Amino acid sequence: MKTLPNKAFDLAVVDPPYGIGESGDNNHTRSCLAISQDYKPFAGKDLEPPSETYFAELQRVSKNQIIFGANHFISRIPLDSHCWIVWDKDNGENDFADCELAWTSFSSAVRRFKYRWQGMLQENMAEKEQRIHPTQKPVALYEWILKRYAKAGDKILDTHLGSGSSRIAAYELGFDFVGCEIDKTYFDLQEQRFAEYTAQTSLFH
Repeated sequence: MKTLPNKAFDLAVVDPPYGIGESGDNNHTRSCLAISQDYKPFAGKDLEPPSETYFAELQRVSKNQIIFGANHFISRIPLDSHCWIVWDKDNGENDFADCELAWTSFSSAVRRFKYRWQGMLQENMAEKEQRIHPTQKPVALYEWILKRYAKAGDKILDTHLGSGSSRIAAYELGFDFVGCEIDKTYFDLQEQRFAEYTAQTSLFH
């Protein structure tokens, strides 16, 4: 981000490490309905959230920000917001969180998006997404965000690309998008996912 000019992007939508150790290598120990898969631990193993410097740079290079997991590291942002996004995962009986929170720089009210995301159970089972990353979020969540918080012509930044769900959503909605991923294994997996997705959708366009 140090190479970017001020306000280079209209909106940054990021899902950085929360610092709670959810890197994926013990995912199967928290299963209820079926055995969950284990994942290769991603870079840093979710042991520490980004530094204050990261958040300052993120705010410098983007006009607005949406930051998942900020309830775990709000002191590092550190700006108040009355517009939080609540993702209700409708995930039933397990020890995963019922919801995830995202801090935003917007001035509107708190908004809730309900979308089931419980292991093998997903809101849209007809178009079930393959899980390739331990902290993967559904494409539908990013589409919902972009439809409400971005406008046509906006440039979107994701500094923690992970599974590439944000990239697919931006592609579907026609946004100019830049994503970065430090872990080569997961970068390659999302590249494959994106290539397969675009190849499939091109058959129907």
